[in-house]
Amino acid sequence: MADVRIECVITSGTFSLDGGIWEVDNNVWIVGDDHEVVVIDAAHDADAIAQVVGKRILRAVVCTHAHNDHINAAPQLAALTGAPIFLHPDDRLLWKQTHPNQAPDGYLNDRQRLAVGGTELIVLHTPGHAPGAICLYAPALGTVFTGDTLFQGGPGATGRSFSSFPRIICSISTELLRLPPETVVRTGHGESTTIGTEAPHLQEWTDRGY
Repeated sequence: MADVRIECVITSGTFSLDGGIWEVDNNVWIVGDDHEVVVIDAAHDADAIAQVVGKRILRAVVCTHAHNDHINAAPQLAALTGAPIFLHPDDRLLWKQTHPNQAPDGYLNDRQRLAVGGTELIVLHTPGHAPGAICLYAPALGTVFTGDTLFQGGPGATGRSFSSFPRIICSISTELLRLPPETVVRTGHGESTTIGTEAPHLQEWTDRGY
């Protein structure tokens, strides 16, 4: 456990949905030790991610949701490493928009535990930004990987297809804001924050229809 570490690879590309295209930078998180790792959200550049993984065993490519900018490099990374790809089943329709001819290798359930490097990542189903959005809570590491569910300053966007503002607020309040306030929030884009920093703003987000 002492050797477990968190690494971040920032990759750049485009996000497209509902006919719009946006330039984005994505945080690709790598969790593990000198022997094995898990990749969270294989975005844009499989080669860059594989280079950081190096000779370590890639146990899984985990998708926090199936918007194209979070999964577009997943099949290539899986092909390079032999790792399986995992996704929540409620995002199968979104996945097919990007990868119509390849399904994930397995599906994730709420409260499922993924072991890597002597620690665990707990799957929290947090729909709203996408139906199958998940966060990965690592209690031993004092951190949660939130994808696009919670950012520094507020929840993820809900103005596009497959999203729901009431659901994301419910997910954040019932799943994330119950975590210890010192828990570090590692997001899908941008800077990290903490649960304690974001918790006081819940009513403000609701009132503003954030």
